[in-house]
Amino acid sequence: MERFVVCKTTEMQPGERKIVQVGGRSIGVFNANGEYYALRNSCPHQGAPLCVGRLTGTTLPSQPGSYRYGREGEILACPWHGWEFDVTTGKSLFNPHQCLVKKYDVAVEPLEENLETFPVTVEEGHVVLYA
Repeated sequence: MERFVVCKTTEMQPGERKIVQVGGRSIGVFNANGEYYALRNSCPHQGAPLCVGRLTGTTLPSQPGSYRYGREGEILACPWHGWEFDVTTGKSLFNPHQCLVKKYDVAVEPLEENLETFPVTVEEGHVVLYA
């Protein structure tokens, strides 16, 4: 498995996503409530670019006659036909045992120590370093 740095955690707030190309595959990386998940950017129904779809929540189990809404930002709807998938597992909401989206592992790694930087300018067509 190849390691691919997507971005700094500060560059993707909860509810945001980034779509990246890794090894010829389009993959959507999501920050769902501070946890990171990655899915293949292809709907298993007809190949739509799934990860550009709408992020929502869903109804939750509740007492008869009452409705609870939750899991905001964890449900991804296909932009073509509205099929819904759980971002955290890749499973379809309507048929979780047979319809899956490829899921990838995501890890948050500590930032490397800051390196010393030096001012660089362009002067009369020359790159100039000030050290």
